[in-house]
Amino acid sequence: MTDQELVSRIVDHNDTALFSVLYDRFSHNIYNKCYHFVKNEDEAKDLSQDIFLKLYLKLSSFQGKSKFSTWVYSFTYNHCVNYVNRNPKRKYEMRLTENFDIENYAEDRDDSMDHLERKGKRINNALQKISVNDRSILELKYKQNLSLKNIENTLGIGESAVKMRIKRAKERLANSYAMAV
Repeated sequence: MTDQELVSRIVDHNDTALFSVLYDRFSHNIYNKCYHFVKNEDEAKDLSQDIFLKLYLKLSSFQGKSKFSTWVYSFTYNHCVNYVNRNPKRKYEMRLTENFDIENYAEDRDDSMDHLERKGKRINNALQKISVNDRSILELKYKQNLSLKNIENTLGIGESAVKMRIKRAKERLANSYAMAV
């Protein structure tokens, strides 16, 4: 079945199962285009999911004047451009998180107890300066070691929302930690 036939059947019958065929056909290309813009795997995955949601909602606007793949590429490109342009702080934040990732923070070679206590206090101070919501989601993930699925169920939100909230909480914690002296 061609892309155009598939789109027509999805629109006519509101068939989400057929949409999964489109997803399989285009997910790799859409993810790669998103990654090209943001240079971050998690963010590219989130953008890809946003694009697929919007594609599903906008399928009826596809008129067949061009190939469907061209329409999807244009849709993806425009979404990514708008995303980057809406977030002027994003580049600064991306540089900060690339240089300072809480999960993979390289500890100094000084393993003395005094040094470790200072780091622990600094992290606790940084945690106290972020919002309760940010602190809670980080505790669910890293203290209670809950899976993303369990966090979804606990908070009653979707997987991409959980991932984005964790990412943002980590960024805020990193900023707070960097400011704590």
